[in-house]
Amino acid sequence: MMLTRRRLIAISAALAVLPAAARAGTGTAHLWTGQALGARASIRIDHPDGAAIAARVMAEIDRLENILSLYRPNSTLSRLNAEGHLAEPPFELLECLSLAGAVHAASAGRFDPTVQPFWALWAEAAVRGERPSEKAVKAVLKKTGWQKVALDAGAVTLRPGMALTLNGIGQGYVADRVATLLEAEGLTDILIDTGEFRALGGEPRGGDWPVRLETGERVALRQRALATSAPLGTTFDQAGHDGHIIDPATGMPAPAKWRAISISAPSAAIADALATAACLMPDTGTILAMLDRFDGARLEAGTAA
Repeated sequence: MMLTRRRLIAISAALAVLPAAARAGTGTAHLWTGQALGARASIRIDHPDGAAIAARVMAEIDRLENILSLYRPNSTLSRLNAEGHLAEPPFELLECLSLAGAVHAASAGRFDPTVQPFWALWAEAAVRGERPSEKAVKAVLKKTGWQKVALDAGAVTLRPGMALTLNGIGQGYVADRVATLLEAEGLTDILIDTGEFRALGGEPRGGDWPVRLETGERVALRQRALATSAPLGTTFDQAGHDGHIIDPATGMPAPAKWRAISISAPSAAIADALATAACLMPDTGTILAMLDRFDGARLEAGTAA
């Protein structure tokens, strides 16, 4: 399931061909509000064709949701999970899964899209006010493992009982695709927040985009993405003990060693996945070793619980 870590998706962009001082007085700002990725969305574009560009952005997000989201029962990913086989998968699904595979390898298997059956198991038990039994967890272990996914340009095939989730990478991937679209429209000074941040250029009034982390620290963003994961940011139980980040090796929620981890990288998808995997790591040294596998990846904050 693609969880929404924030209640608001915000996209702010300005016209590339004018200097910031001139842009401020153009009077061409367009504000659109609606729904995207299961959250409220806000798009502010300072451009004479702002309304049309905002419509194209929302159409692109909608198209990507129809491929990647488990919120939609007829999405490509939902159909793959239901049928176990998908011929001629769309490029976007293949690209997202390929990026996930790269982070899986770099994280020693901690990032694993096949944990969806565990997520479903814990969610169903939570509805009953329970935790899954040890027997149930062991049974699901047999249905997980990235090495069991057959993936190539011609098809994606899962073994019986398996299912994939792109939580932990999907929101970042959408941010990257929206950034590409807006850049192609001739826009710069863009900040995209789909649950993960993606910045192109800087703040229109000058300087980098100032992003405040949940821990209170600040990160200046320019031509970079930033993702934050918190093991207890979303929990299955009302007491707030069982977090939504599942350890694929055990089927159990990540131990609450970290309050939150923030990672930046050139790609929002990569930053998103790395931050998720980092929550399952025992120490900062292990996190840094994973980040060394990706050009430009950087640990911005890692707060112990």
